[in-house]
Amino acid sequence: MKLSQNRLCLSALFFTMAACSSFAQVEPTTAVDCRKITARVERLACYDLLAERFDKPEATVAASPVPALNVAEAPKVESVRADPSIVSVIDAAWGFDPLSDPYKISFFRENYFLLGRYSNNPNNAPYRTSADEKYNLNKVEAKFQLSFKNRLWTTDDRRWGIWAAYTQQSHWQLYNSEVSRPFRDSNYMPELIVSYRPNLDLGAGVKWMLLNGGFIHESNGRSDSISRSWNRFYSEVGVEKGNLALFGTVWYRVKENADTDDNPDIVDYLGHGKLSAVYRWQGNSFTGELRGNLSTGRGAIKAGWFTPPVLGPLRGYVQVFSGYGESMIDYNWKQTTIGVGLAINDGF
Repeated sequence: MKLSQNRLCLSALFFTMAACSSFAQVEPTTAVDCRKITARVERLACYDLLAERFDKPEATVAASPVPALNVAEAPKVESVRADPSIVSVIDAAWGFDPLSDPYKISFFRENYFLLGRYSNNPNNAPYRTSADEKYNLNKVEAKFQLSFKNRLWTTDDRRWGIWAAYTQQSHWQLYNSEVSRPFRDSNYMPELIVSYRPNLDLGAGVKWMLLNGGFIHESNGRSDSISRSWNRFYSEVGVEKGNLALFGTVWYRVKENADTDDNPDIVDYLGHGKLSAVYRWQGNSFTGELRGNLSTGRGAIKAGWFTPPVLGPLRGYVQVFSGYGESMIDYNWKQTTIGVGLAINDGF
């Protein structure tokens, strides 16, 4: 009995040594290798051998499936920041980015305050109270404008939109203490606009980015002899190339009853349309506007320079105007003015 038991132990010992010998020839590297072994004893011996290898600190690093990264040899990834100079002027102004707020509220035309605006020919005529008396105006006054727009509806891609806008411009005899510093004239201009982004390449780097249609009511809210107002439909196109954007606008005045029309000849002075432009360079904005009536030879030109921010978001602003219609009360009055002050935006 003892002899047969000894033989059995020797057989098991020999089998185990043979199994270990076979695993010594082909060492397992992962648990997957061990799972492929069908024989139970050999599979257990495989797991034991694998566990013994990973108990060694030096083996842990060698068996790691993720290779060590040499930081010195790693490729350097430079962050690329968008150049603000190439951002579309029109896309930014009209919220054409598909991720923009569908009910976007933003500035519209220029928002500014001219601390001093000098005129070479102040228009006293409308304020005459009698044949021999005039409302004497100072040549220097303050002038400011507030303007914003709100998108009421848009498509998912923001390519179409409907906007409501409001602009108010005021001329203030701030330094005229003799007549209690009155507001000489204030103009109110609500409008409704439909915007569209054609996004057409016209060649030579010029892109057609804007097509607008709208209706404007403009008046000075006054009565009797100093009342001024008109209504018009208009269409506007905008193209751009790099930092330069150009706009062309044509309008049609809505006819009024001759008995109630305060300024029947306003188109003779303000014309049928205008050309405007903005060029941005190193934080500066240079703007220009030209309008008039070719048949009468009357019109106006306006130019502006907006500096980089000088006080928080406020920018220095210089405005030059020459011609007819700086305000509604002056639609038929020619003068040249220059003003200096602060602005929030360049109107584009």
